[in-house]
Amino acid sequence: MVAQLTRAERQFALLTLGLLALCGLLMAAGANDDLFALHGGLILAFAVGLGFLVISGLDAPEPADGRLAEYYDDPSRVAIVLTMGWALFGLAVGDWVAWMLAYPHLTFDAAWASFGRIRPIHTTGVIFGFGGNALIATSFHVVQRTCRTRLAGQFSPWFVLLGYNLFCLLAVSGYPLGITQSKEYAEPEWYVDLWLCIVWVTYLVLYIRTLARRREPHIYVANWYYLAFIIVVAMLHIVNNIAVPVAWNHARAYSAFGGVQDAMTQWWYGHNAVAFFLTAGFLGMMYYYLPVRAQRPIFSYRMSIISFWGITFMYMWAGSHHLHYTALPHWVQTLGMTFSLILLVPSWGSAANALLTLNGAWHRVRDDATLRFMMVAAIFYGLTTFEGSFMAIRAVNSLSHYTDWTVGHVHAGALGWVALISFGALYSLTPALWGRARMHSAWAVEAHFWLALAGTLIYVFSMWNSGVIQGLMWRTYDAGGTLAYPFIDTVVAMHPYYIARAVGGALFLAGAAIGAWNVWMTIRGPAAALQPAVDDRPLTVLAGE
Repeated sequence: MVAQLTRAERQFALLTLGLLALCGLLMAAGANDDLFALHGGLILAFAVGLGFLVISGLDAPEPADGRLAEYYDDPSRVAIVLTMGWALFGLAVGDWVAWMLAYPHLTFDAAWASFGRIRPIHTTGVIFGFGGNALIATSFHVVQRTCRTRLAGQFSPWFVLLGYNLFCLLAVSGYPLGITQSKEYAEPEWYVDLWLCIVWVTYLVLYIRTLARRREPHIYVANWYYLAFIIVVAMLHIVNNIAVPVAWNHARAYSAFGGVQDAMTQWWYGHNAVAFFLTAGFLGMMYYYLPVRAQRPIFSYRMSIISFWGITFMYMWAGSHHLHYTALPHWVQTLGMTFSLILLVPSWGSAANALLTLNGAWHRVRDDATLRFMMVAAIFYGLTTFEGSFMAIRAVNSLSHYTDWTVGHVHAGALGWVALISFGALYSLTPALWGRARMHSAWAVEAHFWLALAGTLIYVFSMWNSGVIQGLMWRTYDAGGTLAYPFIDTVVAMHPYYIARAVGGALFLAGAAIGAWNVWMTIRGPAAALQPAVDDRPLTVLAGE
C-alpha cells in the first residue's frame, strides 16, 4: 500500500491525514451536539490509524523506477477485500432485519435496534459498502486495461477508496444513534454528504485524467457506463442533499426543499441512484468481464452504444412514477410512467446483448460457475427492468405500491442483478490481480452460485406473493362499502412469507460467506507461474507491440 508511493507522496498522504485528523478534533472538541462529537472522534481515530500505517512505511525504499510502466492494482486489491467485508456485514444485518419482521421481539427492546434504525444500515452496507467498493475496484481495473495506461494518480486512488469507506463508516455508525435526514438511500447528514462530495469529485477527476492519457484511441463502452455512473451520481448527490445546517458544530440540517418539491427531488435522486449507481456502473462491469470470461467479443458493439444513450436519457425522467396518486401534478406522474415504459427498450437491449454474446460459449456457461453468475445476472437484469416498467403503469401501481411486491422487485435487482454480476466479476478479477491460476476452490464457487440463486428465488417469490396478497386485501370492500380486512389481518397473513424471505436471505448470506472464504484463500495461495494475459502484461510491452 505505502511501498508504491514515493517519499514525497507519503509525506503528502501524512499531510492530508493530518488535516483530516484536525477536522475530526475540531468536530469533537467544538460540538454542541454529542452525536456530532462522536463522529468527530471517529474521523480522528480513522485518520490517526491510517497515519500510523503511513509512518511505519515512511522510510521504506523508494518504489522501483519502472513503476509507472506497470498497472496500478494495489487500490483494486484492497477494494476487493473491503467489498467482501461489506457484503458479509450488509447481508448479515439485512437478514436480521428480515427475521425482525417475522419476530418483532428481535429488537431486544432497544431503541438503537428498531427497524427504522437498522434497515438503513443494511441498505447502506450493501448498496454503498458492497456495491460501491465493487465499482471502485472494477472501474480502476477496467479503465487501465481498456486504455492501456496506468491510473493518472498515485495518491488519489487511495484517497478515493479510503475516503469513500470513511463515508460508509460514518453513515452506518450514525443510524443506530438516530443521525439521519430520513431520505431513502440518502440518509447521512450534511457533513457526511459534504465529505462524500469531496471524495467523489476526486474520483471523477482521476477517472477523466486516466481516460485523457490513454494509449488506446477508442474509449471502450464499459468506460462510458462507469463515467456516466460517476458524473450523474455526483449531480444527484449534490442536488438532493442541499441543506442548511443548524450550526457548523451540530449534526442536524434542514433540507432546502419542502413538501412536494422535496418528494420530487428525493425520487428524482432515488430512482436515478438505482439507474446510475446500481445499473450503469454494473453494466460497465458486465460489458468488460462477461466477454473476457466467455472469450467472445460483445455481440453488438453498436447495440451497446445505443443502449447506453437510451438508458442515460430515459432514466433521468422516470423517478416520478414513485409518486403516483400523490399531490404531485398528474402530468408529472404521467411523464414518469411514459419514460419508464420507453426505458424497457434500451434496458432489454443490454440484457439481450449480454446473452447473445454467449452464443458459441454455452459450454463455458455449463462448466464455469463464474460465467454462470454473469449469465444469470443478465437474465435477472432483463426480468427486473421489465417488471419495473410494468409496475410504473398507474393501474398496476395502485395494486403494487406500498406492498411487499416492491420489496421483491428491488431485491430481484439487488440480489439477482447487482450482487451476482459483482461476484462474477470478483471471481474473474481476484486470481488475475494476485497472480493465481484460478480461484482456490471451484467447488466453493459452485456452492456459492447455487446458494445465491436459491436464496434470491425464495426471497423474490415470497415477496411477490405477499405483495399481491397485501394489495388485494387492502382494496377489498364488503357489501357495506367498508374495508373487509383490518390492517392487522394483512400483517398476520404475511407471517409465513416473511419467514420464507428470511430463509432466502440466510441462504444468500451463506453463499457470500463461502465466497469471502474462497477469495481470502485465493489471496493467501501460492502465485502461479503463468504467462500473463494480454490485458495484464506490462505497459512497456503493450506499447512496443
